[in-house]
Amino acid sequence: MIRRSSPLFAPIRLTALLLVLVIAATGCNRGTKGDNPDEGQPVETLYQKGHSLMEGGNWSGAEANFRRLVAQYPYGPYTEQAMIETAYAQYKAGKNDDTVSSVDRFIRTYPTHRNVAYLYYLRGLANSNRDTVFLRRVWSLDASRRDLSTPRQAYADFNIVIDRYPNSRYAADARKRMNDLRDVFAQHELDNALYYLRREAWVSAAGRANYLLETYPQSAYQYDAVAVLGEAYTHVGNKTLADDARRVLELNAPDHPWLRNDWPNYPWMIRKLNPFAGEKSATTGQRNATMNRK
Repeated sequence: MIRRSSPLFAPIRLTALLLVLVIAATGCNRGTKGDNPDEGQPVETLYQKGHSLMEGGNWSGAEANFRRLVAQYPYGPYTEQAMIETAYAQYKAGKNDDTVSSVDRFIRTYPTHRNVAYLYYLRGLANSNRDTVFLRRVWSLDASRRDLSTPRQAYADFNIVIDRYPNSRYAADARKRMNDLRDVFAQHELDNALYYLRREAWVSAAGRANYLLETYPQSAYQYDAVAVLGEAYTHVGNKTLADDARRVLELNAPDHPWLRNDWPNYPWMIRKLNPFAGEKSATTGQRNATMNRK
């Protein structure tokens, strides 16, 4: 015998089905709205939200917010400023590669923008720290002992600021940072010269020291370079040049440890054999920097 459904339950099933459909539709609408709560917001509102996030130190949130602004409003003064703020938020978050990319994109799009001097300055800051933030924090990495391609790019960025925009508010600090980078480059050359001293390659050591003095005059490591010359010329038997180096140090850096036969210092034999080991030159260089800048 086949039982037929009671007519009493048909309206109930229909009502239940409609209720399920309504709930599902409502849930979908809520999900869509939650995916992008800023959809359709005025550009001024979006910009102010990103600015507030930056004031609170939420760099990632500010970056995401400014990106949404640019996606919704591709043109206009708020968009241009949002692109600049995006690069700054990336820099503050330690995303130096992203910062450089954002700055390059902005300069290509707006090469004559009123804030382009700031963009070159910001790119210099990012290139100064590029690929080194983590290593410096964890191992106190000496910047002079790593690849100098990005610091050299930073130097070029800062040079653009002081060359093209000498009256900008960023020129003075850019010049100071260039001087600091010159000291990094000079220390790199000094490390090479000291490496040659360890290997008793006296001519090569003197060549590096002379290059340092010619290329980076008045650097923090100029008297260390003179000491390298004195050490190298002493070992090759050139007493005249060795005495010249000694006189320069006696007149300009009388406290230099080389004059006491106490520099360079190799505390362990394993350090002397390690081609990547550094010398104790940083303290001397810092003293030279103080003397030069008084």
